[in-house]
Amino acid sequence: MILAGAAAAAHAGAPRSAIDAADIIYRNGYVYTVDAGDSVQQALAVRAGRIVYVGDNTGAAKLAGKGTRVIDLQGRMLMPGLIDAHMHPLSGGKRLLRCNLNYEALTVPQFQARIQACVDKESKIKGNKEWLQVVNWFEQGMLPAGLVSTRATLDAINSARPIVVRSSFGHSNLVNTRGLEVAGITRATPKPATGKIVLDASGAPSGLLEDAAMELVDQLLPKTTPAENVSAATYAMQALGRQGVTSFLDASSDPEIFAAFAAVERQGKLSARAHFAAEVATEDGADPARAVASVLKMVKRYHQEKKGVAPIMRVRHAKLYMDGVIAAPALTGTMVAPYYVDRGTPQHPHWVPGDSKGPPTYFPPAALKAIVIGLATAGIDAHVHVDGDGAVRETLDAIEALRAAPGGKDARPALAHAEIVDPADFGRFAALDASAVLSFQWGKPAPDTVAGLKDYLGPQRYAIVEPQSLLLDAGARVVFGSDWPVDALDEWFALKVGVTRTNAPSAGPEFAGKLGPAPGMPRAAVLRAATMNAAYTLRQEGQVGSLEVGKLADLIVLDRNFFQIPDEEIADIKVLQTVVGGKIVHQSPGFASQ
Repeated sequence: MILAGAAAAAHAGAPRSAIDAADIIYRNGYVYTVDAGDSVQQALAVRAGRIVYVGDNTGAAKLAGKGTRVIDLQGRMLMPGLIDAHMHPLSGGKRLLRCNLNYEALTVPQFQARIQACVDKESKIKGNKEWLQVVNWFEQGMLPAGLVSTRATLDAINSARPIVVRSSFGHSNLVNTRGLEVAGITRATPKPATGKIVLDASGAPSGLLEDAAMELVDQLLPKTTPAENVSAATYAMQALGRQGVTSFLDASSDPEIFAAFAAVERQGKLSARAHFAAEVATEDGADPARAVASVLKMVKRYHQEKKGVAPIMRVRHAKLYMDGVIAAPALTGTMVAPYYVDRGTPQHPHWVPGDSKGPPTYFPPAALKAIVIGLATAGIDAHVHVDGDGAVRETLDAIEALRAAPGGKDARPALAHAEIVDPADFGRFAALDASAVLSFQWGKPAPDTVAGLKDYLGPQRYAIVEPQSLLLDAGARVVFGSDWPVDALDEWFALKVGVTRTNAPSAGPEFAGKLGPAPGMPRAAVLRAATMNAAYTLRQEGQVGSLEVGKLADLIVLDRNFFQIPDEEIADIKVLQTVVGGKIVHQSPGFASQ
């Protein structure tokens, strides 16, 4: 990092009129710019929602007028606002309306007691028709490790109601026997093309539904009202402000999501820059032209190009799901080589390669190539869910075809998650200029990475799981996306894990230490992933992502310096102020009260 002085200051001349004066000046700070040199400055000035000065205190003082507000940072760190390039904010807000297991690792009795409490709380609901919906179930964290839940777990709850429990990963549901009856799911129910109705040893549904099979129940659930959706989206905006998120990509947008955020925008409550990836239905893989047309329909209706500094809605991305998740018990990520299975005994386990590589990818290779090329021709960037290394490879193959197609060189495709990548494909991300959008918080010892992956991947693959630094070292553009509400919204914990590959000390001795032999990412690379690199994937690098003259004033003030504290304390960082387009959207009590 470069500590730049007055010589590097821009627009340092004294204002000749009140019109030239800054609206707000920050001085005496550690202003981390994330510019090309990661320079550190001392002061910053904002006028009409844009940055008009970055430099030292002396130059900033020349922009002070009678109406200028001056904030003494007292050495605190000021940096660009975080850009979360993969999340599901409406879903995050809506989950507050449900019975919530809060991502906790639970024993079966604890799991049942929590749900029973929700049943009892809704004791006025009588009969056996109204669904109880339970959310934020950490399926891979059930105790003891490796436990596979079934409908019997839910049948023990004292309720005649159908019950559905949603895995926080978003790729599986657990349903009780009454729920299976209501949904008409039996041993004779046809298997969906891109999901699984898990069967027990007798061939009957076990209660677990994976990926597309979840729709058999989801289609029966009462929808949240438009008013509830607007409330959920508004809550999400407030939550993002507290975390310091000033731009986001809703990574799987449907008409309900678009309508909710459009209502929030009309109310003037859109307090972060909102980008949306219109979801492409897997059944549209059979008709690539229809798939592209479905995205363009949402673009035409909801994309905005308003001038000014206030947040608006942008729809310039499309979401495709190529597979499920690689963690047990689902094992629905598409792999290059088979998952391991235990051919031994409980006393003497013997893990060897099995017969399953997971399901075929949800979009066949030819269809995926046609869709990403069609999207690029229409000016839309593909944002592709890939969890297993097989899905990663097929998607990179499609991007290789995209780069060779007319107009394909300007596309900005992104591969989201990429929890396991075959080493032969590390360098292809950079060679094809494909961004890797990764959830840093997954790169730690935890139930999903230890019990859910270690034995099933085998030692060689497990050593490179969550390959953030490996892709970075191979030249890939690494981008951060939290995937909220798959995990709790805790951006600074995620960034800490990106640096350390360690869990929280409170996780206990079983999950102490670092995940695998790969190192964490350098701190500067972690912040760039959540600022400029993320801005690039959203085609906004000219407007946000760094603190430079002319850019939008999207910035945050931290209570401590990201670069000057011990690694573990990064998770404890608090955002004192969040500014979007020069407007304060979050401020801690007592900050800047002088």
